Amino acid sequence: MTDVRIRPMTELDIEGICRVDEKITGRYRPEVWEQRAVYYIRRDPDSSHVADLDGRVVGFMLGEVRGGEFGLEEPTGWVEFFGVDPSAREKGIGRRLIDALLAHFRSRGAHVARTMVAAQDKEIAGFIAAMGFAPAPLTALEKRL
Repeated sequence: MTDVRIRPMTELDIEGICRVDEKITGRYRPEVWEQRAVYYIRRDPDSSHVADLDGRVVGFMLGEVRGGEFGLEEPTGWVEFFGVDPSAREKGIGRRLIDALLAHFRSRGAHVARTMVAAQDKEIAGFIAAMGFAPAPLTALEKRL
């Protein structure tokens, strides 16, 4: 897997992202990923990345730098969506993707990166913790409608 290249995501990667997501979730959702990918590309073309193995997307990580949300004024890097093809896991691809995203966040003036993880997503929570993330002084709240 040393031939994996981490690079900024483009619109041409949407199909590959859909395929990785389908392998993870069992659902093919091009309408979801097209909307998400285009949003991040337009906001900051260099913020989101894919892991490319011989022209095939085997992982992705979408995020951006924002400030002024939740009473937090400092520029904050937000890790929003990510996935690695199950057949390509345990090869450092997730770590390389997050390292690239965090480097971009720093280049945009962010001194902190945040994400949210659903309580039942133990595998994702484990990965995020292994990448050095710790509980933040924020509380997620919801109201069922």
